[in-house]
Amino acid sequence: MSIFSKSLLFRGVGGRHYSAAAQAQLREILGTQLAGIKDAGTFKAERIITSSQSTQITVQGSDKKILNFCANNYLGLANNPEIVEHSQKLLEQYGAGLSSVRFICGTQDIHKQLEKKIAQFHGREDTILYASCFDANAGIFEAILTPEDAVFSDELNHASIIDGIRLCKAKKQRYRHRDLGDLEEQLKASDARLKLIATDGVFSMDGNIAPLARIVELARKYNALVFVDECHATGFFGATGRGTEEYDNVMGEVDIINSTLGKALGGASGGYTTGPAELISFLRQKSRPYLFSNTLPPAVVAVGLKVMDMLLQSSELTQRVQSNTQRFRQAMTKAGFTIAGENHPICPVMLGDARLASQFADEMLTRGIYVIGFSYPVVPQGKARIRVQISAAHTEAEIDRAINAFIEVGRSLKVIK
Repeated sequence: MSIFSKSLLFRGVGGRHYSAAAQAQLREILGTQLAGIKDAGTFKAERIITSSQSTQITVQGSDKKILNFCANNYLGLANNPEIVEHSQKLLEQYGAGLSSVRFICGTQDIHKQLEKKIAQFHGREDTILYASCFDANAGIFEAILTPEDAVFSDELNHASIIDGIRLCKAKKQRYRHRDLGDLEEQLKASDARLKLIATDGVFSMDGNIAPLARIVELARKYNALVFVDECHATGFFGATGRGTEEYDNVMGEVDIINSTLGKALGGASGGYTTGPAELISFLRQKSRPYLFSNTLPPAVVAVGLKVMDMLLQSSELTQRVQSNTQRFRQAMTKAGFTIAGENHPICPVMLGDARLASQFADEMLTRGIYVIGFSYPVVPQGKARIRVQISAAHTEAEIDRAINAFIEVGRSLKVIK
């Protein structure tokens, strides 16, 4: 027994020495790379918020309220009192969580209610909930596509779509960003069993929109399916917030929609796939993130339920964010800034240089406006920008204050005259 114990001891000591050396090597490698990121001016520091998410927030180190123009809180519902109250109510009724995946003992009646309401909102047959839309994107392509199939992906699709596609065994083809000619040539040449076109509805870094009507037309011509990620559209884009297919007048023509509960729909967490009943049933059997991840907690489900009720009853918030967007875009363009995108609440203020974008954001913060500079590798090199995001909760006075701060900083940094 003592010999065995000594053997374990010595192996343990050796293991610790080996681990320490390996960890030191890892630290050195990563430290060098981090230094390079900092030298390039692309290091992303996290500012610490000490209040609820809102148009006015406080950050660590200051008690002053600052205006927030960089959240995905498009409808301004992240701290809505009715939603918070409903979440607290269901938290007390259904508990903190279920400690289970859905198919074992992780499905409550409220999960099924939320799935039904999401399907109703989108005009689809059924919905499946995930922990996030990243999980929804990770779980669909691998589940439904085989080596006999092909997926055609826009080259600027979100990382979660790209990663999800990597997991599947289908033939993987990328088409140039929003280039329908390139897409058609690839569809025409394909002899795949299933052809799936995958695109973001709205591309989050540029605020531009997939030409969905023409994509649908090509899909019908070449017997393909259409998948759209609507994370930056659901609830606030299109006349009643039904997203890109409503905006482009092709309601009901998209075969599969993935989206999130973590942006406009209360800002908590959760994602989903909505579409044909057979697809949803199949994903419940085969989608790995669904099968092997804990179910959404009741308080988060409650947020989704309340927001869906609000959106099914009224489009007032949707109309307000669209009006605020027009106000900001028009005034900034008039002032001489280059604003990318197409009439969407994502309003990228193009600056080009990464250091300039970071400096610009810091100067805005000193004026009480919270925005973030985006640079490589999040966006292409030479296309750094401040990504402004407009909310229905912003008042006209708050939008005008942000515009005036942009003009002041823009002139001081010689971005505009």
